[in-house]
Amino acid sequence: MRPLGVNTWVWTSPLTDAGLPDLVDTIATMGFDGVELPLENAGDLDPDTTASLLGERGLMAWVVGAMAPGRDLVATSPETVASTQAYLRSCVDLAAAVGAGSVCGPFYAQTGRVWRMSIDERDKAYAEWREHLAPVAEYAAGRGVVLGIEPLNRYETSFVNTVDQALTALGPLLGPGAGGVGLALDTYHLNIEERSSADAIRAAGEHLVHVQVCGNDRGAPGGDQTDWPSLVRALAEVGYAGGLTIESFTPDNASIAVAASIWRPLAASSDDLARSGLRFLTTLLQEETHHD
Repeated sequence: MRPLGVNTWVWTSPLTDAGLPDLVDTIATMGFDGVELPLENAGDLDPDTTASLLGERGLMAWVVGAMAPGRDLVATSPETVASTQAYLRSCVDLAAAVGAGSVCGPFYAQTGRVWRMSIDERDKAYAEWREHLAPVAEYAAGRGVVLGIEPLNRYETSFVNTVDQALTALGPLLGPGAGGVGLALDTYHLNIEERSSADAIRAAGEHLVHVQVCGNDRGAPGGDQTDWPSLVRALAEVGYAGGLTIESFTPDNASIAVAASIWRPLAASSDDLARSGLRFLTTLLQEETHHD
């Protein structure tokens, strides 16, 4: 079956060296195959220590970044572009150290930043974004890592909401031989922005490098309105060989809860959310394997 993982945002934010050992033990004991590591600030996690810890517990790793206030690659100052690029390179370094093939996130603008654009303004903004993303993509490719660009829903960005927009915006950065750039999809955002999550996956096709899953209410996957069998079949159709990682949050995570609009508990506890999500995904993948 596909490897199954969980993001440490289910429990805490930010993730640091001090909090990682206990969380890794919890995640390994639950039976996950790996852990999704959010690097909120450069230096929060020592790459070599993290790699060693995961190796001891037999867990694979995925890495995601966070576009916090002050991180933008478009319609901003040269200083902000440079500092954002430096932050993204630190995410790439962590991914390379822990053996993650990609580092994913909405690497274009601060989460929550929205502004209106005409068609011409959007085209110019996309061109500017490609110019500022390209050096980071080149750096990532040189380290064997792909930047997985994640479309977000309309309430969290006005820049890239759909797979089609991402493909258009990235353009030549996704071209043959370009390297260093792909797409990362989150079922929560797909549920809001796409007419069909399965068709969106098909549109992403060979460019899909990572998939995050949660219920349509951003809680645990399973028992929600998402058409999970169709979604999993679409992943198989496009040849996606990667894992599925649960990304959810608790309202206690002050730095994340506001950005993600988490105003109420989504499960009785963080552990319950992770366990129920793992049970559902395991059963789902087993049934789809048997169906095939």
